[in-house]
Amino acid sequence: MKEMTRTQAIEHGMTTTYRRQLWSKFQIAVGKYELIQDGDRIAVCISGGKDSMCMAKLMQMYQKYHLKNFECVYLMMDPGYNEVNRKKIEENAAALGLPLTIFETNIFAVAEHQSHGSCYLCARMRRGHLYNKAKELGCNKIALGHHLNDAIETTVMSMFYSSKLETIIPKSHSENFAGMELIRPMYCIKEEDIIAWSNANGLSFIQCACRFTENSTIDERGVGTSKRREVKELLKRLKETNPEIEDNIFRALHAVRIESFPGYKADGQLHSFLEDYDRKGHSFQMNHGENTGNNS
Repeated sequence: MKEMTRTQAIEHGMTTTYRRQLWSKFQIAVGKYELIQDGDRIAVCISGGKDSMCMAKLMQMYQKYHLKNFECVYLMMDPGYNEVNRKKIEENAAALGLPLTIFETNIFAVAEHQSHGSCYLCARMRRGHLYNKAKELGCNKIALGHHLNDAIETTVMSMFYSSKLETIIPKSHSENFAGMELIRPMYCIKEEDIIAWSNANGLSFIQCACRFTENSTIDERGVGTSKRREVKELLKRLKETNPEIEDNIFRALHAVRIESFPGYKADGQLHSFLEDYDRKGHSFQMNHGENTGNNS
């Protein structure tokens, strides 16, 4: 038997060793949340980290093995990476067999001159450039590498630090680019499984390529000193005594009981449980009375 290339070995591992953790979970998300349709042209956004690279490979394999007729553009924006990071991204893409479409920007240089809010500005500029390039390339969807842990961490962070209960969802319409949709095909995949896959294949990805943080303390998961890191550490500790905590939080996102909350926000409007409190009470009394009458 002919020996497999490194790219072929990585693909084989995704459908065998990591079939349950990655390949199956990816297919579940795509099907459950209706993320890909025939005729789609999807900009698969690659930042160079483990998450986006893993997603890109799964997207490529899904296109290869499934009957849906769609196209992918493996889009990498260079916001001003240093030479080492740029080379690392290109080497990893070659190992994974991903044909990169690279475009240059000066985002890091622009953000560097801001005395305040440079991270916020950088994020907004990156998003804008990606949307514009995807539209220019004729794409109707943008695929991002957010995973299950991103969803549950965002939920906890929003409660702890923003006084609200919200998270990221598997897909959403762009508010600024008509006809453009964001999809997150790794929504059901756990970060620990992405890390295990990376390590098993001897892959090392860039952690944080930002000029402002590349010298800061970063752990093996690529997490810098931030509120998200605090939440990661909290969930890690809680998981020691409750191994199901991640799955429980994730399942809870799909089973929200709005009627049990004193208030909620929908379409930009705040609502209170008092709005239909009396009506529900009246309905309960009517039903209870009817049941009592039937039993007497």
